[in-house]
Amino acid sequence: MSIEIECMACGRESLLKREPRYEGFKKVGETLTCASCGHEYASEEEVPFKQKAAPKVFDASDAPRTIKVFRENEAETLCRHCKHFVVNPFLQRCGKHGRIVEATDSCRDFEKKVLPKI
Repeated sequence: MSIEIECMACGRESLLKREPRYEGFKKVGETLTCASCGHEYASEEEVPFKQKAAPKVFDASDAPRTIKVFRENEAETLCRHCKHFVVNPFLQRCGKHGRIVEATDSCRDFEKKVLPKI
């Protein structure tokens, strides 16, 4: 919440001063006063906070365009989705060709992995 106010008593733009109010050693609330003239407000709802107008710097035309890394359905044919893809803690291997592959590699012999139903 903003601390800038337009004081009702002095009419100036000022800051809201919050001071704790105590009964003995127990905090029972806050005193809200104008930093310029000392006018005290009874509650938070009574304080005339200054409304900041946010500058319009960007609009929809400034948004970045969506970058498509893969063509339609190309990501579905990566080695990580192939039934021959073997994951090992040290390397990943193609079970059909016996070579070391990465999850994002692809080949012509792709066969979709059938996931077991749980």
